[in-house]
Amino acid sequence: MTRPKRPHRLIHRISGQTYLWLAMLIFAASSAVTRKLTEIGAQHFMGNRNPISLCNVLFVGNLCALILLILIYGREWNKATLKQISKKDWVSLTAVAILSGALAPGLIFQALALTGVNNVILVGRLEPPLTLALSVWLLKDRVNIWEFIGAIAALIGVILTIILQPPGEAMMNMGGFGLGIGELLAVAGSVAIAASTIIGKKYLSQIPLGIYSIYRTALGTVIFFFFALVLYGSDHFADALSPFLWQWMFLYGGLIVVVGQSFWIKGLKTSTISMASLVGSFSPIVGILAAYLILGEVPTLPQYIGGSLVLVGLFLSQFGIWRKKNGSVASDKVNSTQLQQQAENGMGFKGI
Repeated sequence: MTRPKRPHRLIHRISGQTYLWLAMLIFAASSAVTRKLTEIGAQHFMGNRNPISLCNVLFVGNLCALILLILIYGREWNKATLKQISKKDWVSLTAVAILSGALAPGLIFQALALTGVNNVILVGRLEPPLTLALSVWLLKDRVNIWEFIGAIAALIGVILTIILQPPGEAMMNMGGFGLGIGELLAVAGSVAIAASTIIGKKYLSQIPLGIYSIYRTALGTVIFFFFALVLYGSDHFADALSPFLWQWMFLYGGLIVVVGQSFWIKGLKTSTISMASLVGSFSPIVGILAAYLILGEVPTLPQYIGGSLVLVGLFLSQFGIWRKKNGSVASDKVNSTQLQQQAENGMGFKGI
């Protein structure tokens, strides 16, 4: 008589992909959830301040992420491991922390304050083709024709999304085109993420993932805090300890940061780069759907036009990645800092 398979074995077999899909769903909804939280805060002003400001959400969300990362990777911070990290490595880690831990999320959160969530999602798709171009130029990486065509299609889609926007208040005129400030901030955030990815690929491939993740999050949070103080004033985080803020941050920090990060890390441990990259490519679709369901934000004609090209580009790139990785799955495990960056390239903004 054949013994039935134990349930936990079946769960173990499918858990890698399942965790990745669940994490992607959570991360893709983060922009819409963030905007919704600020709208709730705007209905409960404390004095003349929104207690659930974008800066408060980012700052507290990063603290939640840091606590989670310390619980997961804290053991990697030991003397033996730290002695192996050179001064050059620390400089590179610091640059990545500034770019992807402070500058990029700060720019993207500010973009969310000035333009629609769908615009931020679609313009953020500039990151994969830009990273690809920089990888070919600076790192001499090789790409196949499908990845190249996909990158060009996504880039054209992003450009059309930006330049076809109807006139609005937060616009600036450049060469006869009205460019939204929010869209330009999203572009700047994508450039910062792409630059940090290149630095990581070139200099940080041998850095343990726990050292990389904790240092980036901790230093990025501190730098963002002081940058916001200088830019907005000493009272900007006056409501950071507000019970009303933390009431909602349990939702944001608990679901998007803690659960999302936990699922993503768990999925990466048992999946391949190709699978993680494929799952991440669905992020724009889910993000736009979340913006509609949570905020009632209906895509505009420029977003339909640009978004269609972005999605075509993403799937062409995925086909190129599949062609490149086909037949070498065994060596495709996500088990280093560099490989995690590669897996997350294309996921877009993850809420922190």
